[in-house]
Amino acid sequence: MKIAVASGKGGTGKTTVSVSLALAAPGKVQYVDCDVEEPNGHLFLNPVIGANREVHLSVPRVIEEQCSYCGKCRDLCRFKAITVFGRTIMAFADLCHSCGGCFLVCPEKALAREKRLVGVVEKGDADGVAFVHGLLRVGEAMAVPLIRAVKEECAADGLVIVDAPPGTSCPLVATIKDCDYALLVTEATPFGLHDLQLAVGVLRKLERPFGVIINRADMGDKGTERWCAQEDIKVHMQIPFDRKIAEGYAAGEPLIVSRPDLRDSFALLLEELQP
Repeated sequence: MKIAVASGKGGTGKTTVSVSLALAAPGKVQYVDCDVEEPNGHLFLNPVIGANREVHLSVPRVIEEQCSYCGKCRDLCRFKAITVFGRTIMAFADLCHSCGGCFLVCPEKALAREKRLVGVVEKGDADGVAFVHGLLRVGEAMAVPLIRAVKEECAADGLVIVDAPPGTSCPLVATIKDCDYALLVTEATPFGLHDLQLAVGVLRKLERPFGVIINRADMGDKGTERWCAQEDIKVHMQIPFDRKIAEGYAAGEPLIVSRPDLRDSFALLLEELQP
């Protein structure tokens, strides 16, 4: 089973929950960090990295002596990665989404394929937890191609915990669209509720089953809990605010190490979710 842990905003405790689920799982489990812009699961799991590979996109380079400046590549590209004005043509690799259309429409075959580094996928082991994450290249704008590469490493069997990127944009959709279940981590505050509502909208649009975990549940109000009840959304767990948890987090210590009494709660949650 592939369980995604997501949130409508950053800082809700998404990685805390993801790591706790991975550590509490009985048997074979894999932790996959798809938050490639700011991965931090490795800070808590401390994996030994055994393999890595670079991920590239195919981008065009103009062979100007063959170009007739017809502008067909420019007209096709909705992201303006190629521009033609007069007898000047310019390609902007950082804007290219690597669809390959420009190579197909160029009548003069005046485009050569080059590689643009997107990031790196790393794999390892963390005391029996199989570990995968992606590291987006600094300055790279597109996270989705790297997320796809990270997801290619998902195990075909056993339990997979997918730590999704925060928010409700393309990286989240690319991460959760084929997961079996999603846990949305939120806070008991008006801001947390607002972002939870946005994330719920995405999950419903994608027709993915989901439930909610309320973190720091005793620090805010009951608005999030009431809204979930009104919308018939399952609240699987409410994690209290605890100084031990905060201190452990600051030291890179997983939640269920700081509060070992919560390990059984995460194990029971996994048992509830798996068929």
